[in-house]
Amino acid sequence: MRDFGAGLRFLFDGQRWVARHGRWWGFGMIPALIALVGYVAALVALVVYAGDLAAWATPFADGWSEVWRNAVRVVVAVAAVGAGGLLAVLTFTAVTLLIGEPFYESLSAKVEATEGGGPPEPDVPLWRELWVAARDSLAVLLRAVGFGLVLFLCGFIPVLGQTVVPVLAVCVSGYYLTVELTGTPLQKRGLAQRERLRLLRSRLPMTLGFGTGLTLLFLVPGLTVLAMPGAVAGATLLAREVAPYEPEGSAGGADEGDGGQPDRDQGPGPYPYSEPYADPYRKHPGANPYAVDPQIG
Repeated sequence: MRDFGAGLRFLFDGQRWVARHGRWWGFGMIPALIALVGYVAALVALVVYAGDLAAWATPFADGWSEVWRNAVRVVVAVAAVGAGGLLAVLTFTAVTLLIGEPFYESLSAKVEATEGGGPPEPDVPLWRELWVAARDSLAVLLRAVGFGLVLFLCGFIPVLGQTVVPVLAVCVSGYYLTVELTGTPLQKRGLAQRERLRLLRSRLPMTLGFGTGLTLLFLVPGLTVLAMPGAVAGATLLAREVAPYEPEGSAGGADEGDGGQPDRDQGPGPYPYSEPYADPYRKHPGANPYAVDPQIG
């Protein structure tokens, strides 16, 4: 529960960060607004042409009586609009992050700078960054959709489908939402997607605390756009916790005036594991401890 609460705290700390930096809050909303306008236009077009789409999809009903033909096509049209709305919900965050890659990268870098510094900008072309982001987002989306379909079918199970399944759905959505949002700061730390997934699974309570809180927040109409900049900031803070950045030449934050030994008399930080060496992933500076399954003591 301690890690779960820490994840929630990162979520609200991210919102507080953008509240203190209003210019970056407005800057971070631009991609979400662009995506929102595009989705609204697409859904309006789908509603307007739902009847034509239903008629095109049901040519076998042309010879039926008017009552049955209209009934079938109304059902198909409603199903098409519902499927479009569901697809919009599932893909909105991924599309927003893809559109906003340059925006959110700058926002994440600013958060890193104000919190003590982070990895340098990668020396790769923008098109390559966008390609990697799109590829990783698609992989995450396919995983999330797969779990979503399984949970949808489980929803028809009596009792469990109305109690346990909705909770699992929020947890799965929260996990993959956190994977998406922490992608940029963790990728800057040299972690491939498989390593990022492994790392977040190793800190699952913290990941779920952040992600489920954000998922529930995004269920409120309009808050997705308003909360997205803070979500990116909070995800960057979470990434700093689970994968602390050690500059080259540093000895895990050691005091150079003390023979390279860390100051163990420091007080605890604002988050769990922030005191020296309390995080098991800081025990091996200079190596990449995420290349294999993290070992939790």
